[in-house]
Amino acid sequence: MHIVFVTHAYPRWEGDVAGTFIERLAVALNDLQHSVTVLAPADQGRGGPERRGGIDILWVRYAPADRETLAYRGTMVEESARLSGKLAAVSMVMSLARPIRRMIKRGVADVVHAHWWIPSGIAAWTAHRRHSCPYVVTMHGTDVRVLEQSDAARAIARRVLRKASAVTAVSSYLAETAGASLGIAADDILVHPMPADLVRFRHQSQGGGGVVTVGRLVAQKRIDVILEAVARLQRHGRPVPLTVIGDGPLRGALEEHALRLGITATTRFLGEVEPADLSEAIGNADVFAFSARAEGLGLAAAEAFMLGIPVVATEAGGGVKDIVPTEGAGRVVPEGDPRGFSDAIAELMDDPNARRLAVGAGERLQERFDPGIVAQRFETLYQEVSTGRARA
Repeated sequence: MHIVFVTHAYPRWEGDVAGTFIERLAVALNDLQHSVTVLAPADQGRGGPERRGGIDILWVRYAPADRETLAYRGTMVEESARLSGKLAAVSMVMSLARPIRRMIKRGVADVVHAHWWIPSGIAAWTAHRRHSCPYVVTMHGTDVRVLEQSDAARAIARRVLRKASAVTAVSSYLAETAGASLGIAADDILVHPMPADLVRFRHQSQGGGGVVTVGRLVAQKRIDVILEAVARLQRHGRPVPLTVIGDGPLRGALEEHALRLGITATTRFLGEVEPADLSEAIGNADVFAFSARAEGLGLAAAEAFMLGIPVVATEAGGGVKDIVPTEGAGRVVPEGDPRGFSDAIAELMDDPNARRLAVGAGERLQERFDPGIVAQRFETLYQEVSTGRARA
């Protein structure tokens, strides 16, 4: 079977973090003897065909080189609010649709899989209108948040998803949120998570490393809550080391906040870490803190469990509710509640069973996120849509 992936996020080089989970799925499908072609937007003029890891990639040019900055930077939604961004987004959609149409006409596309309904899903729908081919749309998170903010986006999404042969989401939270926004049953959206890189999570944390959190340093991640929770523990006579892994526009402000709270001596900001080095950076953490709100999946929490680390998460974490239990290996606390976070961290550090239960939770999650197993789920779905057995 020849499968065409359409996405605005895909690793541009070895070690790039953009869309790594999509690359893992493509490689796993290739291991199942399927042919996979990835269509992704060029980045600042770096376009054209490439073959990497058995996958054919076409980096699609959509604007002059200095304006090809809409993807890969995590700012697509903000940029698209400006006129120049809107024009670039329309050009990206149309540019991605053209090679889809060519592949359909040549008979080398059995199924098109669009990652994120916007912009990739719109490109698949645009191509489908001219040259019919079954397409699947997967929602990953940011595209669902767009649905909650815009009547125009909801109107377009209904058209895109109505013509899709199947619609999936990476968590039950996203399926429920998208369903509520669009007025469709959440059961009509299949929940299929993306694969994780299990090779990186073969060792188990031995503890003693304090609290660790991983995420882009933006407002949604609420890293400030974790800083305040650690400061509260220190005030109560329990200083705990904190490691913050990730970078972003709020790094300077968060470092200043740590200084005001008096925890700089025990707090490290490591910046962005290559995926291959992430498990080493997390090290022997005692607890993983996940304070992000409305997260599409919460893969970082799953990866912590795979390292045998108990997890504290916020109840507003979105997809993380598919990952973190409310007792045993995990705790779930109210959003923006430093006291709740600090109490939960202390509980997990003092619970002699928490680490053993975290190891068990991690083993179950490894099976769920195993690239081969995830690829088999999508292989079954592709076979159903290519034979017309999925919903039209």
